[in-house]
Amino acid sequence: MKFISTPVKGMNDFMPSDMRLREHVLGLIKETYATYGFEQIETPAMEHIENLTGKQGGENEKLIFKIMKRGRELEKGMESGEIADSGLRYDLTVPLARYYSNNKNNLPTPLKALQIGNVWRADKPQKGRFRQFTQCDIDIIGDSSIMAEIELIAATSKMLTRIFSEVGIREFTVHINDRRILKAMAAYAGFTEDQYDDVFITLDKMDKIGLEGVKESLLKKEYPAEAVEKYTAMFEKVTPDLECGRFCAETCASHLDEKVPDSMDTILESVACMIDPSVHLVFDPTLVRGMSYYTGTIFEISIDGYNFSIAGGGRYDDMIGRFCNQPAPAIGFSIGFERIVTILKDLNWQEQAGGRKRTAFLVDEKAGPAKLLEVFKKATDIRAQGAIVTVQPLKKNAKFQIETLEKNGYTDIKKVYGDTEL
Repeated sequence: MKFISTPVKGMNDFMPSDMRLREHVLGLIKETYATYGFEQIETPAMEHIENLTGKQGGENEKLIFKIMKRGRELEKGMESGEIADSGLRYDLTVPLARYYSNNKNNLPTPLKALQIGNVWRADKPQKGRFRQFTQCDIDIIGDSSIMAEIELIAATSKMLTRIFSEVGIREFTVHINDRRILKAMAAYAGFTEDQYDDVFITLDKMDKIGLEGVKESLLKKEYPAEAVEKYTAMFEKVTPDLECGRFCAETCASHLDEKVPDSMDTILESVACMIDPSVHLVFDPTLVRGMSYYTGTIFEISIDGYNFSIAGGGRYDDMIGRFCNQPAPAIGFSIGFERIVTILKDLNWQEQAGGRKRTAFLVDEKAGPAKLLEVFKKATDIRAQGAIVTVQPLKKNAKFQIETLEKNGYTDIKKVYGDTEL
């Protein structure tokens, strides 16, 4: 059998330089969210197949890497046609719901959770999209107030500002909407409740096909022309400086609780006071988010020049309760870790000065045991001071060896011979 040296398609090997960048980003994520009171939790990579296929994950449920039953259970499963009893998690939200249901009596209320881990989707690989990738989620469970929205958006904006400022990016856009506003607009236009999801799926394509494309698609689906015209006309009012309260008053207020636009304006005003002024906060009534489990506020973050979002999420008040059989308001933000790393690499991120000093001892093969002992004692002393030290044999091609070490951040490189003074 031929040995294959490349990784499985859609999965990656990471070089030491890649890992330094990834660990740096993870460190900033953990450090920033900790200042907002988020605590790290962990869930297994595998989940029960019943949980993964419980209609909580939208289109992701079509992308599950299923895990077959074993032994006699597999034989029984082949007879019944049900050969999988678990699967690799496709996101961190469904595992969080199960985690909370299982541990709620031992958890604080509200729970402010940070999860970081690999997820798997049987997707078509492309730039910024993989079959195995690291996902970072922050969630607040047990807080139904808009304080949860404000904390999530502010913390995530702060974290992204810290990360992207290292490559000269200070501007990005936080798009905010509410599923209740989306539903009110659809109702005002004349669509029935059972048509909402299909209408929203079409609206979600507006960034690719434009408003006229949305109109044409809805008409092709044979929705009433009057409803389509009334619906798309509302989006002609959308501007970058749109105020939620004013927009709703001029469109769908008759089908919407007045508290919703008031809350939206409060969220926007509060977050604006907490984040870098170069971050753009916009009320965006075209924002849909694909997951059907969202019940209220939704949000997404984009950077000019990239055709993918770098973070997104929203309120999903009903999901947790389905697991634990009691109400549990919840809201979360999923951070596109791999996409953030992709952007940093595109912009030639360099390790920041002021980090841990790196020293290398390159020991000539003719150096005796006494000199080798002296080198290791010296290396131990330097490590005790917090530095990173590597001890290696001095190679014949020392120039290439030193260049490689310098690329990996080693600024203090010593060649050691029998008569070298350390």
